[in-house]
Amino acid sequence: MTHLTLREDERGLALVGDGLELRCDFSRSLPRLRASNLHRELLVRAARVRGLDEVPRVVDATAGLGEDSVLLAAAGMQVTLVEREPMLAGLLRDGLQRAARQPELAPIVSRMRLIEGDSIEVLASLDEQPHVVYLDPMFPAKRKQAATNKKLQLIQQLELPCANEEELLGAALAVHPRKVVIKRPLKGPCLAGAKPSGSLRGKVVRYDIVVP
Repeated sequence: MTHLTLREDERGLALVGDGLELRCDFSRSLPRLRASNLHRELLVRAARVRGLDEVPRVVDATAGLGEDSVLLAAAGMQVTLVEREPMLAGLLRDGLQRAARQPELAPIVSRMRLIEGDSIEVLASLDEQPHVVYLDPMFPAKRKQAATNKKLQLIQQLELPCANEEELLGAALAVHPRKVVIKRPLKGPCLAGAKPSGSLRGKVVRYDIVVP
């Protein structure tokens, strides 16, 4: 296993190991965050809730580096990001702070708040009921994918594939959201074997939608 460390320089915080570095940099997502492009994002479509007269509240219970959360925030949703792994949470916190100083990103990340902790415990202690809970549990990478994406390997050294799928889905449903959106491999099994109410399919992944 590669020894991983956090290193800070003029560009912010980075996870370093095996000659690679990983940062949380929301500026890389700017093309996807344009209003003209957001409506094509499957995740945004899956997470929308019809008939709300308030700002949609979303909990991203498996936030990682926030690439999905920032799409939802750009679409006007209030997003609570939950990340249990301290190094990833540190990268995410640093990325949010830097984005808050960028005029193009500041309005978006103002709708994002980070909670470091176990998502099952955090969901049970929320002060506001979310309209949507989003789950993107780590799933095992294919051998070819792991060989070509070494940065993914760095993350997988920190976060193992989800081992408590039933408990995670149960915690999401227990807060009584309008829907739970689950990211899965395109041909992968349903999370915890739960049949979704519907799905949106892309080229590589799909979004299963569970309506309680």
